[in-house]
Amino acid sequence: MIPIHELLSRIRWDKDFGRGRFEIGYFDHLERKLIRIPLRELHFEPGNSFSFDLHTPDGEVVTIPFHRIREVYKDGGLIWSREKG
Repeated sequence: MIPIHELLSRIRWDKDFGRGRFEIGYFDHLERKLIRIPLRELHFEPGNSFSFDLHTPDGEVVTIPFHRIREVYKDGGLIWSREKG
């Protein structure tokens, strides 16, 4: 399985592979469930290979570590999932 940071880099930098509508599914500790969000709504700080930022509807910025990403979807189809363990 490709590491999540490598998959996210490929989506962002490989023009052919990166075509489409991507979503990530991350585990939310407060809601105790998987949350799916469009990749275009995430903010990646250059040089940070450990987390991304997400702006909530009420304007709060939440930092999510990459290890909480459980699934990645392209055009609605699952293309990556973290091994359970």
